[in-house]
Amino acid sequence: MQKILRKILGAAGTSAIFIYGGALTGTSPVEAAVKCGPKPAAPAHWQIPANNNTVHWGYFSKGLKPQAVVHSGDFVTLETLTHHANDDASRMVDGDPGAESVFKWGKESKGVNRRGAGPMDASIKGRGAGEGFGVHVLTGPVYVCGAEPGDVLEVRILDMYPRPSANPKYKGKTFGSNAAAWWGFHYKDLIEDPKPREVITIYEIDATGQRGWAKAAYNYRWVPQTDPFGVVHKIIDYPGVPVDHSTITKNTNVLKGVRIPIRLHFGTMGVAPREADLVDSIPPAYFGGNIDNWRIGKGGTMYYPIAVKGGLLSAGDPHAAQGDSELAGTAIETSLTGTLQVILHKKKDLGGTLVEGLDYPLLETDTEWVVHGFSYANYLKALGEKAQSVIYSKSSIDTAMRDAFRKMRHFLMTAKGLSEDEAISLMSATADFGITQVVDGNWGVHGVMQKGIFPENTK
Repeated sequence: MQKILRKILGAAGTSAIFIYGGALTGTSPVEAAVKCGPKPAAPAHWQIPANNNTVHWGYFSKGLKPQAVVHSGDFVTLETLTHHANDDASRMVDGDPGAESVFKWGKESKGVNRRGAGPMDASIKGRGAGEGFGVHVLTGPVYVCGAEPGDVLEVRILDMYPRPSANPKYKGKTFGSNAAAWWGFHYKDLIEDPKPREVITIYEIDATGQRGWAKAAYNYRWVPQTDPFGVVHKIIDYPGVPVDHSTITKNTNVLKGVRIPIRLHFGTMGVAPREADLVDSIPPAYFGGNIDNWRIGKGGTMYYPIAVKGGLLSAGDPHAAQGDSELAGTAIETSLTGTLQVILHKKKDLGGTLVEGLDYPLLETDTEWVVHGFSYANYLKALGEKAQSVIYSKSSIDTAMRDAFRKMRHFLMTAKGLSEDEAISLMSATADFGITQVVDGNWGVHGVMQKGIFPENTK
C-alpha cells in the first residue's frame, strides 16, 4: 500500500493519510459531522476500512454521516466487501476482522442490522431488518467539500486489487460467488430439472494479481437456510444469510479448464439521490448506483451529477468479472479495495466542457466515452411514491435503449459540438450499444463512442 501511495502522491509532495475506522459523531447525521476547513496545499489521502461502522448495507441515503470529509483533488482508498461472502464464509469471511464484524450474526444480534431500504421491523415480508429491499454492502459515504446540487463529481479509479482470504488454508487466494438466482433473466427459462433452482458457483482468484483469470472451485444448489434469528429462507431473499455447508451438496466437477478473465470493478458506485431518505441500492438511476458495467474499473473515470450537498459518494458491490447483461443475477462477487481521486466541477464552470448539462452517469476511459441509459432515467421521480417497488415490474430494454440514445445524442451535441443530424448519423455508423444488465430492476443499456474518431482539436 505504501508503494501505491508514493506513486499516486509523489507529484503532489507529502500528503497526510487519514484512517477512518468508525462513524463520525454529531447532533445531526450530516451537517454536524462535516468540518471542511481550508483546502490544504497538497491533496490528502484518506483510507476507509470496511467494517460494521463504516458500511451501509442495501441503500443510499442523503442522511448518512460521512466516513471521510475531503476536498476536490483528494485521494480515497475504500475497502469494499461483497454481500455474497457468506455463501462460503470459510473462504471469504473467516479470519478477516472487518468482514467478520459486518457478517457477524448470532441469535441476539447482527453486525449490521439494517440490510435494505425497507422497514426495520420486517413487517412486509418478514425477511429481516430492511427486508433485503437493497442488498449491496457499500463503504462510505464520502463528503466532498463545496459540492452542491448542479455540480458534477469526477471520480478517477486509480487502482484496484483483490482482498485476500484471511483463512490460512487459502493463503495467496481470494474467492468470489456467482448466484444464478430467482431474479436472473434465465430463471423462468430453464430446460433441465429440477425447475426452478438457484445455483451458487464459487470461484477461486489469485490474490497476488499474478494470475489474471478466475477458475470455478465448485457449485451447489441453494436449499432452504435458517438464519440465526430463526427465519427460513427458501430462496435467496435476504443478503448475508449464512449458508450452512452441512446442508448443501458440492459439485467440484464444474467448468473444468475454463479460465475467466479478471475484470475488477465496482458494480455499485454513486452519489446520494435527493428524492428519498432511503433508496434501495439495486435499481440504478441518474445518481449512478448499481450500474453493473465491468468497464467501471482501474483506469476509468466516472462523472456523476450531484443531487445533495457534499455529494455523499459510496462504493461497493465489488466484482472480479462480469459479462454484459449480468444474465443470471450476479457477477463473480468478490471483495476488493480501490483507490479513487475525486474532482469537483462547479456548475458555473461546466459550460463548454465534457460534462455541460450532465444529468446522468458518464464513464470515460483512455479510448472511449460510455453513456448509461436505463428503463427510467430517474425512476424515483417518474414512478411516484411507490417507485422503489413498482420499478421491478416496469423495466424494458426498449426504453433503456431510447434513454441511452438520448444521452449519447446529448453528449455528442454538447461535448463534441455536433448538430442533431450529425450526432444521429455518427451513432448509427460508429456507436456500440450493449445491454449493461437485465437484473437490477431498472434495466440498463450502455452506448460506447470511441475517442479516436475525433480530431484532437474537436471541442
